[in-house]
Amino acid sequence: MIRELRSQDADCSIAQAAAVMGDWWSLLIVREVTRGHRRFDDLLGELGISRKVLTERLKHLVEHGVLTREPYQSGPVRYEYVLTDAGWALAPMLITMQDWADRWLLGDGTLTGVAAPRSPEAARVHALLGTHIPDPLRLPALISRPPLTTDQTDPGERTASLDVVADARATVLFAYPSTGLPAPLPPGWDQVPGAVGCTLENRIFRDRHPEFAAHDIAIHGVSTQRPDEQAAFAAAEDIPFPLLSDMDLRLAAALRLPTFRAGQALRLKRLILVVDRLRVIRHVIFPVLDIPAAITEALTAAEAIS
Repeated sequence: MIRELRSQDADCSIAQAAAVMGDWWSLLIVREVTRGHRRFDDLLGELGISRKVLTERLKHLVEHGVLTREPYQSGPVRYEYVLTDAGWALAPMLITMQDWADRWLLGDGTLTGVAAPRSPEAARVHALLGTHIPDPLRLPALISRPPLTTDQTDPGERTASLDVVADARATVLFAYPSTGLPAPLPPGWDQVPGAVGCTLENRIFRDRHPEFAAHDIAIHGVSTQRPDEQAAFAAAEDIPFPLLSDMDLRLAAALRLPTFRAGQALRLKRLILVVDRLRVIRHVIFPVLDIPAAITEALTAAEAIS
């Protein structure tokens, strides 16, 4: 049941948010729409909800500006449900809830950047095998801007919005927690299992980039760092592939990627996905316990995609 606000909660933003999103089904509907399940029948199948309750909750979320209806066919007209900017702004809340439950409900409370192979996190990531990455799913990246004239010596940079899946035979999408350049890593970083190794991972992908490119395999790195931080690191390390910023946790929400909290920020746990041109996830590596071996495994898996 969707509860009405009490008069004493009219000025409480927590109560206002709870009135819109505090219902179990409303939260799970938003979770599913971030995952790319936008049509009524798809939501029915994913949620196991009654048609009546789903209709009521979708109407509620549309009325409150979390979702909007967009036609996807005519004759008869059928609609799908798309997140608005206000709806996407809920992604950090979903991932914060997921992160809390992974650590305190499904885990033993330990702060860690890895996961046991048989953990709920690992099961959730490996369940991505054979699923599609939602389209569109674009993330900000800071890229070099070409000179406007031959006399222009400082081309500068611009923020672009790049699809997480490249127009290539395959895309190797690797998530990593954080690099220490330009911003320093938070205190105790070296003590968090799985946190160390992001610079090494980027360097190995950099050094092996020609092997990937020779087989029309794109490499995309992604972290929750800001685009300017990623760009500074890429320039210092000569990184030849895009580093995408999931600072708004849209990719994390779409794929329910595991995270850990360090330095008052959520960081992606290290993992590698191999995705084909049709956006199907064809190979999953998680947890990543041996970085060089995982990169070789990703190349082999991507080469096998026809």
